[in-house]
Amino acid sequence: MMQFVFWLSIVLLFYIYFGYPLAVKVVASVRPKPVQKSDRDLPKVSILIAAYNEAKDIEDTLRNKLELDYPGNQLEILVISDESDDGTDQIVEKVAKDAACSIRLFRQVPRQGKTSGLNTLNQNATGEILLFSDANSRWDTQALRMLVRNFNDPDVGYVTGKMVYVHQDGSLIGDGCSAYMKYENWLRLQETKVGSVVGVDGGIDAMRKQLYHPLRADQLPDFVQPLKVVEQGYRVVYEPEALLKEEALTDGGSEFSMRVRVSLRALWALKDMKHLMNPVNNSLFAWQMISHKLLRYGAFVPMVTLALATLYLAPKAGIYTLSALGYVAFVLLAWQGRKKEAGGQALSPVYSIPYYFMLLNLASYKACVAFFRGEKKVIWNPRKG
Repeated sequence: MMQFVFWLSIVLLFYIYFGYPLAVKVVASVRPKPVQKSDRDLPKVSILIAAYNEAKDIEDTLRNKLELDYPGNQLEILVISDESDDGTDQIVEKVAKDAACSIRLFRQVPRQGKTSGLNTLNQNATGEILLFSDANSRWDTQALRMLVRNFNDPDVGYVTGKMVYVHQDGSLIGDGCSAYMKYENWLRLQETKVGSVVGVDGGIDAMRKQLYHPLRADQLPDFVQPLKVVEQGYRVVYEPEALLKEEALTDGGSEFSMRVRVSLRALWALKDMKHLMNPVNNSLFAWQMISHKLLRYGAFVPMVTLALATLYLAPKAGIYTLSALGYVAFVLLAWQGRKKEAGGQALSPVYSIPYYFMLLNLASYKACVAFFRGEKKVIWNPRKG
């Protein structure tokens, strides 16, 4: 029995992290669906920003959007303050006075969270294309054009960009991507080629206004809104040349808390949109959702069963002993990665991959526990540091 558990756990983990991506790559090479891109037509666009106590970042974010390479008469920026009390509203009004495009401020009282705020902004937006930015998101000057050019394809309903990590001065950290992000971005490229991606970044996204669905306050717009687009028969695609520059989290505790929060809301989103995992409706996308999201969030289960089976079988020698030693080494490298990060040291892939892998799966475990307890997250706080 334990041998069966061992091999089943190995197969599941291999499929989740390697088998599914390779299978998508094969499908993409056999049945590619290229996106028909063009920047000849520049439609009216609306950038939507939800902010809560973002006095530290909101001015830089707005200035950044004003520097985008896009005609000012075809651009508007809408900001909703979720009962901010730190001067965020006054800063937005100050920037709006001499802005080259329209900047409008809305106030949400009492505090209701990002999703409710975006629902309000959608009702007041006049652009054909809605773009979503976090209150601390800095976009590359060409990002808007890179996103919008995808909507030349009538089948495209939603576009997500690429997040890269930068230093405080805005310069890239290495090539701007962690090993995990490189893996995810490669997978998004393959999923785009087969039809639609399953996950988006959230800080640099765009969609056709006509496809926007008002969501409940407890729903995660970064996850549910793209699924609503797929539900309506349109594609969700990845644009690697639309760059979102974000300062790297150097505090593992902050990273972990963020991952738990996002994972929890994503699990509720999977429950809300579970009909898309029914292969009768769309067999290809159902397979993608189950493999990329549902199984990924549950990957901690075969990790635990593999650990138990490995420890039980280790005395039998052979492959089981090697597996036990490898598992222990992997955990030790993850622990060393955590210690090095806490000490302010840069992590090489030898430490960062095991550390981030363990962090993500521990976050998924904690989110699953909260999900089965019925917990939900509606409001948010700005990132520290």
